[in-house]
Amino acid sequence: RPEIAHAHQPVMSPSHHGWDGNGAAAVPTPMPKRLDGKVAIVTGGARGIGEAIVRLFAKHGARVVIADIDDAAGEALASALGPQVSFVRCDVSVEDDVRRAVDWALSRHGGRLDVYCNNAGVLGRQTRAARSILSFDASEFDRVLRVNALGAALGMKHAARAMAPRRAGSIVSVASVAAVLGGLGPHAYTASKHAIVGLTKNAACELGAHGVRVNCVSPFGVATPMLINAWRQGHDDATADADRDLDLDVTVPSDQEVEKMEEVVRGLATLKGPTLRPRDIAEAVLFLASDEARYI
Repeated sequence: RPEIAHAHQPVMSPSHHGWDGNGAAAVPTPMPKRLDGKVAIVTGGARGIGEAIVRLFAKHGARVVIADIDDAAGEALASALGPQVSFVRCDVSVEDDVRRAVDWALSRHGGRLDVYCNNAGVLGRQTRAARSILSFDASEFDRVLRVNALGAALGMKHAARAMAPRRAGSIVSVASVAAVLGGLGPHAYTASKHAIVGLTKNAACELGAHGVRVNCVSPFGVATPMLINAWRQGHDDATADADRDLDLDVTVPSDQEVEKMEEVVRGLATLKGPTLRPRDIAEAVLFLASDEARYI
């Protein structure tokens, strides 16, 4: 620790080499792994923000289970990150799927679950008509809330089932700036993200008595494939086929599309300078999942 280092012992940052007392190069201090040995489930972890969370959790020593409906992307990511990362198919709007994902993680990792990240979500249709309350579609509202709000509630339920007996654990959900401010998303999406904030508060009050922490982060816009797909819809209503699930029909955006989306987000952002990216959100989730946030 720098505050107790002796004057003749130079303090080394994780990214720099130092020198020992004899003038020889010292081995750099390794960066601490903030989730070393912990077991985590990340829903919607196959791409976008979820992928960034999975990668960062794995980097910090966690054994990570990707729970997603995108088999190809989930299995490819797990394979790329090595044996500490695995994939299980999970539709978070289906309780049996959520139950199986938690049970699978427990059986694979010795009955342990330390972190559950409710990241899976859908934006819903982003066409101009779909964004108007005058065109409110009850079936669309139900679909979005089943994934975003019900999915988060089911995740909290089954994570708590595993964590409460051990009197430890962290549940972190990804909400949205639309959970804080109005006018930034369709009505169904906005309602679902407000619901996540409410669920987080209620669950935190209950589960705190069992040593389980419950938090959420509410990110601003970030140029993920899902957001770029929504941007495409909003600018091309004629191609928005009502029979297609446009939240799942996401193609890999071009570099030009990413740059354009980031430019739009920077223009709307209060904080000028940095560009929000999935890694930034993953860092916030990592902090809340780690022991550094043990009283949050």
